Amino acid sequence: MRIVVTGKKGQVVQALLERGPAFGADIVPLGRPELDLASPERVGALLAAARADLIVSAAAYTAVDKAESEPDLAYAVNAEGPRALAEAASSLGVPLIHISTDYVFDGSKDSPWTETDIPAPLGVYGASKLAGENAVLAASPNTVVLRIGWVYSPFGANFAKTILRLAGERDVLRIVSDQVGAPSSALDVADGVLTVARNVLSEPDRADLRGLFHMGAGGEATWAEFAAEICDWLRASKGRTVTVEKITTADYPTPARRPANSRLDSGKLASLHGYRMPLWRASLPGVLERLA
Repeated sequence: MRIVVTGKKGQVVQALLERGPAFGADIVPLGRPELDLASPERVGALLAAARADLIVSAAAYTAVDKAESEPDLAYAVNAEGPRALAEAASSLGVPLIHISTDYVFDGSKDSPWTETDIPAPLGVYGASKLAGENAVLAASPNTVVLRIGWVYSPFGANFAKTILRLAGERDVLRIVSDQVGAPSSALDVADGVLTVARNVLSEPDRADLRGLFHMGAGGEATWAEFAAEICDWLRASKGRTVTVEKITTADYPTPARRPANSRLDSGKLASLHGYRMPLWRASLPGVLERLA
């Protein structure tokens, strides 16, 4: 498989580069300055020259709070850019896998979100990603949208890396405890993306392998529980003791509202694509060892 991935430095892109060889995949990252989703007029020619068997739309505007003051840029990168990718993929006759987010939901549901639940984003970031989902699905029937959330990895900026850094500086960490999700290793996400890619390429006529899917790690946690698990690992492996103090979302105000419930029901992905992400606690230690 020759897979062109938008972006160069993102967590999912880096994870795909690492995991690609295990799937026999040649991963070709394509990002700025050559490919800028805010300038979609160049997308078609660049993708045609890249000779992809499949395209993964992984690049995105992910600054959740900053998006509130930069809505035009967020929509350009998260909606109009992916639309151009999907249109180019359609004209080239290749499948597209588009990475989306749990933030398309408002978090009001008590149970994990399914693909049939109605999105209701709370902020510009989620709304722009939802617009991107709708755009790519409308542009090409040969498209898979994968919603993911709470991604961490050995690469780039993420919650796990931040907690490890703060734990080296402070004895007490105050972490939000009234938002729940499933911490997802980008390496597990990459395995899922590559599994889906292999499936859609091997069965080009199966419409049920296309469309919208949720891909979340097994289990669930609040941000405080996620942080506590990291601190438990730190104490056991490095002898460093740090206390996690639970706070509420109201205690830590941000420009953008976050969903209280980000859990994703991944049963459809498991049933049709045969992939289920591991329990988040099982994947965490390996990433922490690399980060530490």
